[in-house]
Amino acid sequence: MNTPAPDTPRAVVIGGSSGIGAAIAQALQASGRQVIATGATEAEVQRARNDPAMQHVQVCPLDVRNHEAIQSLFNALSRLDVLVNCAGVIRRGAEQDPAVFAEVLDINLNGTMRCCTAARPLLAQSRGCIVNTASMLSFFGGGLVPAYSASKGGVAQLTKSLAIAYAAEGIRVNAVAPGWIATPLTQALQDDPERSGAILGRTPLGRWGKPDDVADPVVFLASAAARFITGVILPVDGGYLIQ
Repeated sequence: MNTPAPDTPRAVVIGGSSGIGAAIAQALQASGRQVIATGATEAEVQRARNDPAMQHVQVCPLDVRNHEAIQSLFNALSRLDVLVNCAGVIRRGAEQDPAVFAEVLDINLNGTMRCCTAARPLLAQSRGCIVNTASMLSFFGGGLVPAYSASKGGVAQLTKSLAIAYAAEGIRVNAVAPGWIATPLTQALQDDPERSGAILGRTPLGRWGKPDDVADPVVFLASAAARFITGVILPVDGGYLIQ
C-alpha cells in the first residue's frame, strides 16, 4: 500500500471488512481518502485482506463491545475526517431471549455510541462527519428481530441526538437506512422464492439492492456536497418504505 500524504483525508469504517461496510470502505478509498476498515474477528479481517478489491484499504480487528480497544484505535490516529459505523449483528428467531437481545443492542447501538464518542475529538479538529447505519427497521417492527429493530431505531434517534450535540464543533452526523440489500446476511431470504417474491413485490424499483447502492449515498453524506445536511436518516431501499 502506498503511503498517503499527511494531508490526505482519513476515514474509518467500523464493520468495513465485508458486505455493505466493505463496499463503503472501497467507495471512500476511491473518492480519495485513506481508509481503515475494521472486522469483528481475525478470520473476517484475513478474508478482507485477501480480497483484491480491498487491497488499498487497511483492515484491522475490532470488537465494538471493547471500549479500551476502540479508544486505542482512535488514539493511534493523528487525523480523522469521516467515521462510518457499519458494525452490526442480527439473530433471527433468537432475539426474544433477553441475553441475546442485550448482546445485539450492545453491538449495534452501544457499539455505535462508543465509536462516536471515541472519534469525537479527532472529528472536531477536522470538522469532520459521522455516517451511521440505521435500517428500514428503524421505521417499523420485525417480529423475529425485536433486538435488531430496537437497536436500529436507537441508532436513528442517536444520530439525531448527536447531530445536535456535536454541531457546535462542526461535526455533521447522519445515517443511511438500507432496505433489502443482497449480502450474505440476507442470503437465506434471497434463496427463498416466496419471501424474495414478497420483498420484490413491495419494492417499487423491483430488485434487491446492492452494497454499492448504499456506499454511494454514504460517500455523498461524507462529502462537501452535504455540508448543510445533518441529523438525516436517509432510506436507501428502492422505495420499500413508501408502499
